[in-house]
Amino acid sequence: MKRYGVFTLVLLFLTGSAIFAQKSETQRKFVGVKKCKTCHRKAEQGEQYKIWMDGPHAKAFDTLAGEEALKIGKEKGIENPQTSEKCLKCHVTAFGVDAAFLGTKYDMKDGVGCESCHGAGGDYYKKKTMKAITAGKTDPASVGLVLPDEKVCVSCHNDKSPSFKGFDFKEASKKIAHPIPDAVKEKLKSSNNENEPENEEEDK
Repeated sequence: MKRYGVFTLVLLFLTGSAIFAQKSETQRKFVGVKKCKTCHRKAEQGEQYKIWMDGPHAKAFDTLAGEEALKIGKEKGIENPQTSEKCLKCHVTAFGVDAAFLGTKYDMKDGVGCESCHGAGGDYYKKKTMKAITAGKTDPASVGLVLPDEKVCVSCHNDKSPSFKGFDFKEASKKIAHPIPDAVKEKLKSSNNENEPENEEEDK
């Protein structure tokens, strides 16, 4: 009976260790919007960074210091929305993620950045990888790139939010649309970038 108990404990320990290891392996590093900006700021690329900056997501953290947020916070017993996990979980990127997975360019004050919707960019942010994805030569999911759908959006845009006024996915998507131009996609599909140098600084 004693041996059985010891065996069970060992099995539970090993199983727990395996689960922990699996979670650690699947968590990729968040590199921050400044890394994304490197390539996604140019007009010929689609100016995704500018579109994000001009939209509401870039200001998501700042809005928590606004008059309306403070009023709602007071009603909910929240003294400072910018430090409350109830608010931050939808107003910043990588909420609750271990600091070990936050790159040097990551900044909570950037609000809801690229990686909030597209997934942690540690394995796809480099130029060569992004070109291969755009050209259809690399599966986005294999490097952690998420192509956001309605499910991703409604994880925050839902009636659990105290300021929720309804959410139309199609209309909301149009307002923040930032596609890569078709001409760029076609050019990459017809080119061979396999031997192209990374030309990207490693994120430490």
